[in-house]
Amino acid sequence: MSSLGAFVVIGAGPGLGAAAARRFGHEGHPVGLIARSAEHLDMMAADLASQGLTTAIEAADGTGEQALAAAVDGLRERLGPIEAMLFSPRPSLEWIKPVLETAPADAENALALSVIATIAAVRAVLPDLRHHKRGTLLFTTGGAAVEPHPDRAVSGIAYAAESAYVRMLHNALADDGVYAAQMPSSAPSGPAPDPNRTTSPGDCGSSTPHATNRCSSCADTTPGRAP
Repeated sequence: MSSLGAFVVIGAGPGLGAAAARRFGHEGHPVGLIARSAEHLDMMAADLASQGLTTAIEAADGTGEQALAAAVDGLRERLGPIEAMLFSPRPSLEWIKPVLETAPADAENALALSVIATIAAVRAVLPDLRHHKRGTLLFTTGGAAVEPHPDRAVSGIAYAAESAYVRMLHNALADDGVYAAQMPSSAPSGPAPDPNRTTSPGDCGSSTPHATNRCSSCADTTPGRAP
């Protein structure tokens, strides 16, 4: 097993999830992928393996607490202790409606994915991070985390709740050396990152993050909240 801890992507997809997996993998972290589609997982794993990266996959629905915990345990058995996690599931477009057309079931589904599943994911991976006194917890959202839009009501509702959780999580874990941050994937903020800038632990927020003791990346964000 690698001397570096595993990087686990929950809700792994071919975009941000795959890019982050490559980034962490090339830095020496074994990579674990969790998603509902076994077919998509096989394709992503094959791509990572073709680049010489250690990869393991588990098919599971991220909204099922027991299934998610079992999937994380399966990756841990094959890859070793977990050092970093990216939680990046995609919401169903069926839930995303104008605010006056949003039903309680739409909000319930969005909260189940962005809040309940987020908490379940953290609980599944956190023991390793706290034990080793280092690690990174990253959470991607859409632009509604920064600026809610009435045409995408549940996104603004769910991401606001997720933002509050991640802020509290970051503060609660500060003494454990564990960093938590949200990364709005479609709402960049601030100047473009300087490719010549030397980053330091505590920076985070690139669309392709990478990890060190807590998290060093290539764009500026505020720990624990959307930029």
